[in-house]
Amino acid sequence: MEPDWQGCDDIARHHGRTFYFASRCLPRAQRQAVVATYAYCRIADDIVDNADEYGRHAALRDLDAWENEIANPTHSVAKAFAVARDRFHIPEQPVHDLITGVRMDLESGRYASWEELRSYCYHVAGTVGLMVAPILGCRSDAALPHAADLGIAMQLTNILRDVGEDARQGRLYLPLDEIAEFGCTENAILAGEPESGFVSLMEFQIERARSLYASAHRGIPALDVYGRFTTLVASDLYARILSEIEANQYDVFERRAHCSTKKKILAIPKISVRFMRTSLYPPPTEIVPLASQSGRRGARHSAPSRERRTYG
Repeated sequence: MEPDWQGCDDIARHHGRTFYFASRCLPRAQRQAVVATYAYCRIADDIVDNADEYGRHAALRDLDAWENEIANPTHSVAKAFAVARDRFHIPEQPVHDLITGVRMDLESGRYASWEELRSYCYHVAGTVGLMVAPILGCRSDAALPHAADLGIAMQLTNILRDVGEDARQGRLYLPLDEIAEFGCTENAILAGEPESGFVSLMEFQIERARSLYASAHRGIPALDVYGRFTTLVASDLYARILSEIEANQYDVFERRAHCSTKKKILAIPKISVRFMRTSLYPPPTEIVPLASQSGRRGARHSAPSRERRTYG
């Protein structure tokens, strides 16, 4: 079976509209590699999403088989992903870490603290940043923590956008200790009837996500010219979901925040200006620690779905 580049493109176009929109900024070889990476990750995600129909054990079995496609690709999408990894020297460990993260969604789906949720976000999305970084021209290990932070930021954005949708399926990804510290309860959120402290909780999480986006942007100068522009497009458009949540007055139960195609197109001129500015700065020369963001309620002012994964 040959690599199915068109099939990868179709998966990305259908499931990841913002991701696909940004990938159009890349030359053909980089674009193919990015959508092949997306498609591989998306298929892993779909296996878990089908667990309710086929059962947890079947999903775990299928995930094991899909992970085996990393070393011994037989599926047309896995073959395309293998070509992309070889062509752009994508490391294998983040791919295995991603499968580990996807398996987490077959567990309880509760996270006691930001540290636990951050680990989940790293595994299912920060890993995608590490896979995509070499495709976008990254040749500096010092920039990799920033690439991971972008994936984590986008995953946290997904979680905030999808609070209501996840609640209707009995899922809750917000840190349980922070829910309590803002005067909210798990049951009220799951019922779609959050207490008054919910707005402050959401404000805190949005600030955390924006801090992660800011950290991610510090690694952009390490990318090639196409990678810089593509990353700015993807990160800026995804971060706009946070602004939409604010514009909806934090109603994530009845309204799903999104950035329309029209808004995406209108955003390009401003992103182009920012792109020119990133060219003025050198790439990072030393490792900058990943943002811990472990602050609590008082730190909100001092510290900086169904599709839950970044590739949504």
